[in-house]
Amino acid sequence: MSGTVVSNVFRTSGVIAATAAGISFESTVTTGTTLSVEAGKGYFINTTSNICTVTLPSSAATGDQIILVDFARTWGTYSVFINSNGLNFQGQADTYTVEYNTSGATVNIIYSGASKGWTPISDDVVTDVGVAPPTQKAIFAFGNRYIPAGDQSVTYGMSNLVNSSGVVAADVSAVGGISTQRAAATYGFDRAIFAFGNNPSGQINTINLISNQGVVASDSSGTGSARLSLAATTYGTSGTAVFAYGIQSGTSVNKKNLVSNTGSVASDSGGVGTARHDFGAAGFGSSGQGIFAFGYSNTAGSQQNVSNIVSNTGVIASNQSGVGTARSGLTAAAFGGDKCIFGFGSGGGPSNIVSNTGVVASDVSRVGTDRIGSAGVNYGGTLALFQFGANGTTYYNMKNLVNSSGVIASDASSTGTIRANLSGAGYSTSA
Repeated sequence: MSGTVVSNVFRTSGVIAATAAGISFESTVTTGTTLSVEAGKGYFINTTSNICTVTLPSSAATGDQIILVDFARTWGTYSVFINSNGLNFQGQADTYTVEYNTSGATVNIIYSGASKGWTPISDDVVTDVGVAPPTQKAIFAFGNRYIPAGDQSVTYGMSNLVNSSGVVAADVSAVGGISTQRAAATYGFDRAIFAFGNNPSGQINTINLISNQGVVASDSSGTGSARLSLAATTYGTSGTAVFAYGIQSGTSVNKKNLVSNTGSVASDSGGVGTARHDFGAAGFGSSGQGIFAFGYSNTAGSQQNVSNIVSNTGVIASNQSGVGTARSGLTAAAFGGDKCIFGFGSGGGPSNIVSNTGVVASDVSRVGTDRIGSAGVNYGGTLALFQFGANGTTYYNMKNLVNSSGVIASDASSTGTIRANLSGAGYSTSA
């Protein structure tokens, strides 16, 4: 055993390579598809967007050491390949393929001589992942209402904050323009974003960011196709989100737009699964997945009960066979720390709980007034609530709390302008 435990990177038993006066880590994180490395150095490799082929030195001395680290825990999605550049790797010629494809891995290799060549002295996996603090507060905003007495449709721009106890506050005057049929999601762990939708002039791709104090920012020009009746969910473990599907110029689409952890919305990319609108989405699972489910497809001309899982890298999977009553006009929210629930919707919609592995459960009879166009949010870490909505020409501002086991409570009176077709999302990690 060489070196001391204090000077060793891994501090494990067995063969320990000294790092004092030896390994120095490169400060720049590698994001490219290729990387040429040098002995005596460590490298952080980020494969969020692509694989990376690491080329080792063409010559080496016994004892030379190199460390490779999975910077973003994405090697399980995009692998790291080792090109040993003419030297052996664990006794095999460099014509063999050496691939590391486990998320969270750190590879520590040392050159043992010409016979065996480069030999891993450890290829540990960091299994413990930091868990983001739970969302404590939430916000509802925008929406519309039809008023039969005046035969008019009114579009709104106000918002209503929800505290960590599930109390919905009175209206806050609009900052952004009036709009409806938008989608919203948490991003950056403690902020929210509303995007896309419709206003009296037509479809929009406007963005409104929500601070961790619940302050709605002014309208900003969005990226991506203007559309309405889409949905959004968080994904991953770095505070990212995704908007997907919706209706554009009267046609259901399956486009998606990723949102960075700073609230930047990417341009359109092709979606996967049945193009549809008026459905729900929410995050689930400890590794940061999301799910889109149900809705109406005007290209298929039918209500849908398919679901599409979003990976922790924002990849939307193909349709999963539906469970539960096909319906639209419903909403969803996370609860319990790692699960989510879909509720309400057309036809007196029941509720469906989604497990922490993304399995959509069968229908559960639901209490509360039947309605469409409600919004759902997560609050208080493990709790959720549904509020607002309409049944025909009757609009509501009642709420239904959801406990940490996914049980929806009876109607409770609430505050705020009665309306439907609004959106909601969590913000703030402070109660």
